[in-house]
Amino acid sequence: MTNDELTGDVSLLTASCPLPITNYKQIVLAHGSGGKLSHQLIEKMVLPQFRNDLLEPLHDGAIFSLNGERVAFSTDSFVVSPIFFPGGDIGKLAVHGTVNDLAMCGARPLYLSASFILEEGLPMEDFWRVVQSMHAAADDAGVKLVTGDTKVVDRGKADKIFINTSGIGIVPNEVNIHPARATVGDKIIVSGPIAVHGIAIMSVREGLEFETEIASDTAPLHKLVDALIAAGIDIHVLRDPTRGGVTSALSEIAQTANVGMLLNEASIPISEEVKGACEILGLDPLYVANEGKLLAIVANEDVEAALRALRSVSLGEKAAVIGEVVNEHPGFVMMKTRVGGTRVVDMLSGEQLPRIC
Repeated sequence: MTNDELTGDVSLLTASCPLPITNYKQIVLAHGSGGKLSHQLIEKMVLPQFRNDLLEPLHDGAIFSLNGERVAFSTDSFVVSPIFFPGGDIGKLAVHGTVNDLAMCGARPLYLSASFILEEGLPMEDFWRVVQSMHAAADDAGVKLVTGDTKVVDRGKADKIFINTSGIGIVPNEVNIHPARATVGDKIIVSGPIAVHGIAIMSVREGLEFETEIASDTAPLHKLVDALIAAGIDIHVLRDPTRGGVTSALSEIAQTANVGMLLNEASIPISEEVKGACEILGLDPLYVANEGKLLAIVANEDVEAALRALRSVSLGEKAAVIGEVVNEHPGFVMMKTRVGGTRVVDMLSGEQLPRIC
C-alpha cells in the first residue's frame, strides 16, 4: 500500500467516524437516554451526514409544504421493557408516541405506518394483545394505520418485540411552533403531574407495590394542542418530555433558542405516590420520562387563556405554570428550590431508566 493510499484510508475513517464522542468507542445505553450523549451522537455523527433545512431544527417532526398543504412527518421506535405495564403496553405507546410527536408540531395526526421486529418464540397471544391495543389506540386518536412491515429475528437476537411507527399530519397555516421561538418573558406550562410513565415502568421492574397503583400516563396529546389552537393562542414551543424528562427537553429548547429558563420547584406538579417512588429509587422526577404530558411555552399575555384551554380537556385539568424564559444564563435551565436556593438543572448526562419507551 502506498503512502497516498494509506493517507486516503485514514482520511475516510476520520470523516466517517468522528471519534471520540466523549471518549466512548462503543454505543452504550446512555446514547439512547434523550440526554447529552443522545444529542452528541446525533450532532456529531448523524446530522453532519444528512444536514438539510428540514432536519436542521431537530424538532419532533419535519414540517414541509406539499400541494399547498403544510405537512408534518415524524418517526419513532419503541423498545420498552416490559412490553406490558400498568396503564399500557408497547403497542399503545407506539401509537401515542408518533401521534404526540406530530401534535408537538401543531399537526392534526392523520396516518401511521407500523413496522414490527419480532423475536422467534414470542407468544402469539402477546402479539395479538399488542396489535389489538394499537388498534384501540389508533381509533381513540382518530388516525389510520395505512402501511407497515414485519420481520422476525432468531431467538435471543431481540427482546420479544420492537416497533417503529411513522406518521403524517396536517399543520394549520396559522400555527408556527418551533423550538427557536422561545422568547424572554414567555411562560412555561406543563399539562399535568410529571414522571408518571417512567415510575410506572420502574415499579414493575423493581417489584414495588404502592397503596395506589402507579399507571403510565401514556395518552394522545393532540386534543390539548387543538384546544390551544382553538383558543387563538400563539404557541411558541411545544414538547412532550419523554426520554430525559422535563429538564432535558427544556435544556434542549434553551440551547436552540439561546435563552435561559428559570423553573419554580414548588410549582411543578408531582403526585405523592410518584414523589415517594422517586425517593425510594433515588431518581430525580425532573429527569423521568413522561408519555402523556406536554410542555407549552407561550407569551406572558397568553398564559391565562392557555391554562383555561388546557384545563378544558380532561388530560390538562392539572396544567400549571412551572417557570419562565429569562435573559440570564442563555442555554441553561435553573430552578428556584423549595428552600429558596437556586440550582442548575442540566440535560441528563447518563441513563437513569433504560428501555423506557
